Amino acid sequence: MAPEPDRPVQAQTAERGAALALLPIAATLDYYALPASLQDQTLVQFAPQLLAYLALGLWAAHNHDIVSRLGLDKGKLRAGLRWGFLTGLLLGGLNTFVILSVYPNLGFDISFLKTTPHARLPVWVMVPWFISGIALLVEMNFRGFLLGRLASLEFRLWRSGSAQRLSPLALVSSALIFAFDPFMVNTFQQLHWIAVWDGLIWGAIWLRTRNLYVAIVAHAVEVIVIYLAVRAALTIEYH
Repeated sequence: MAPEPDRPVQAQTAERGAALALLPIAATLDYYALPASLQDQTLVQFAPQLLAYLALGLWAAHNHDIVSRLGLDKGKLRAGLRWGFLTGLLLGGLNTFVILSVYPNLGFDISFLKTTPHARLPVWVMVPWFISGIALLVEMNFRGFLLGRLASLEFRLWRSGSAQRLSPLALVSSALIFAFDPFMVNTFQQLHWIAVWDGLIWGAIWLRTRNLYVAIVAHAVEVIVIYLAVRAALTIEYH
């Protein structure tokens, strides 16, 4: 995917409060140090994400050109829709195969997916409204804010322009924090590992294009494909 014309990397690092992105990371790590009784609390599971949105708000209040820094410029919407749709279809097909074929063949029981909060909602609520809303919020949090701010901090570590643009430490860190988000782990159990390569792919695309629409649309399309396919498969198998 060819990157769209964008401002120099240096200009995007001139911001205040990028270190606020470290707060949800610390909260996620702290969660796994808590006793099991506290880890089971829903509010505790959501704490890192809530802290992330608070940090995002504080960061936005102290910086200018927030829309551009997040990668939400209007001029990027058309390309974001096109590439996001294609990426979402590819990842949706791949991850559906992993969930319905690979995981069961490895001995994992995926029937718990019938009891997740997402499975309890009507299909017409989930598709496309709820899934699209989640994709928007999650991508603003994990790619637009978390990855973007970590990349801003990492910029100072590298002399190579390619390393500065790729931001490997920020990319890997944000993908792992995404995959090990407490709510993600508790809801999807062993399937949360899929979020590692999703986070790496969406993050790499964002770093390459600075277009958050790609990640939002890819996230939404992928989850819709997986949700409908897995729901249909489990309905047939367990009825």
